[in-house]
Amino acid sequence: MALIGLLDIFLAIICFLILRYCFSNNNGIPKNFPVVGTLPHLLLNVHRIHDYSTEVLEKTQCTFLFKGPWFANMDILATVDPANVHHIMSSNFSNFPKGPEFKRIFDILGDGIFNSDSDLWKNQRRFAQALMNRHSFYKFLVKSNQAKLEKGLIPILDHMSKQGTTVDLQDLFQRFTFDSTSLFVTGYDPGCLSIEFPEVRLLMALEDAEESIFYRHVVPESLWKLQRWLGIGEEKKLKKAKETLDSVIFELIQRKRREINEEILSKEIDGVDLLASYMHENKTIMGELQRADDNFLRDTVLNFMIAGRDTTSSALTWFFWLISKNPKAETKIREELSSIVPAEKLGKWWDFDTQKLNQLVYLHGALCEALRLYPPVPFQHKVPLVPDTLPSGHRAVPRTKILFSLYAMGRMKSIWGEDCLEFRPERWISESGGIKWEPSYKFFSFNAGPRTCLGKEVAFTQMKAVAAGVIHNYDIQVVEGQRPGPNVSIILYMKHGLKVRVHDRWAK
Repeated sequence: MALIGLLDIFLAIICFLILRYCFSNNNGIPKNFPVVGTLPHLLLNVHRIHDYSTEVLEKTQCTFLFKGPWFANMDILATVDPANVHHIMSSNFSNFPKGPEFKRIFDILGDGIFNSDSDLWKNQRRFAQALMNRHSFYKFLVKSNQAKLEKGLIPILDHMSKQGTTVDLQDLFQRFTFDSTSLFVTGYDPGCLSIEFPEVRLLMALEDAEESIFYRHVVPESLWKLQRWLGIGEEKKLKKAKETLDSVIFELIQRKRREINEEILSKEIDGVDLLASYMHENKTIMGELQRADDNFLRDTVLNFMIAGRDTTSSALTWFFWLISKNPKAETKIREELSSIVPAEKLGKWWDFDTQKLNQLVYLHGALCEALRLYPPVPFQHKVPLVPDTLPSGHRAVPRTKILFSLYAMGRMKSIWGEDCLEFRPERWISESGGIKWEPSYKFFSFNAGPRTCLGKEVAFTQMKAVAAGVIHNYDIQVVEGQRPGPNVSIILYMKHGLKVRVHDRWAK
């Protein structure tokens, strides 16, 4: 038995040395092995997939074809070439829908706006845009966000400052955006953001679902379908997460129906949440989608919850980490914030008006810079309906998935210059001192073309309010010894969170 064990170890070492030799003899570019293609490279680097993709795309002029196993239909054309992005997302948009494979991978999203194509997507987008452009909704959003900031986030920061204890800033922002997003999507405050840091089933289920969905991108579809049938591995985790999400969201829908039937909601005073608006009005606005059944509402709520909660909390976490590493930028933000504080309130705690924050150029640039380097949604993919040739000369066929790595895109010297890895908010400021516009096919964090993110202004409103309130009133000190890196998920979170200490700047 001992001899067999030694033989197994010996064979494992030999296999490792062979693989290492094969992989290291191609200038860092994945080799296309017989039968299995480049899949071994992907599997060996899946734990660092975002940086790995960046390295490969940097060496291959921004576009590379990852060949999957011949039996698995896993060919992936990865590209960050702005010309290709513009072609796919804008000029030839109709040939590149999300496609049936996307919907299979993200089946947990149902018929929500992220999964939809063609008329279903157009109708949903038209209706959502109409709602979000209403003054009443924006007023409701600002009020609920400000209330959660003043009564939720600030009290916790004060408590941590007085106690001198550390806090995971990422967890804090996830709770903040979860509560605030739940408020403007469903009108319900789950109370996740409190000093007790309670466990919230919906919050945990979202994280489990996102991690499991990622693994569907790096293994053959037949394999994850087999796992789903057997009820094992990541598919087992995803099933449990879906059950939790369904249970909680359907309960919220029933509660909302009771409130509407009892005429508890007021449509005139403070605006209403998105769920109430969908229940009231989708028959008149959504054209062919003349329904408000519970399944459709469940899909809508989940799509908006992910869009509002995950992306903003991710962006804020990376933003504060970058600010901690660049004290000069923090100083400039504080100077800009002081310029809109009344003279008699300088050197004191101050609560900023949302409208005035939109005037701040450097703060806006700093947030854009964080989104460039650490886009909350690190990748997207498309599939062409008919064969097409991209501007880069690469052939796109219906059986090939086209993948955009937004994370890699922000790190390409050919796109952002030699200083692309530096955090430099100044790159977003024009010569005249205003905000410099960058085309969406270059700055891809809010998508591009017809699918440009509807919640872009909502996200900036929320991020600016949090950034201003925290930076002006507190010193955030990152605990030493941490080496934050991205996790392996469809949302770009820090793998181990961000531990910080909080100090009140104006404490006597």
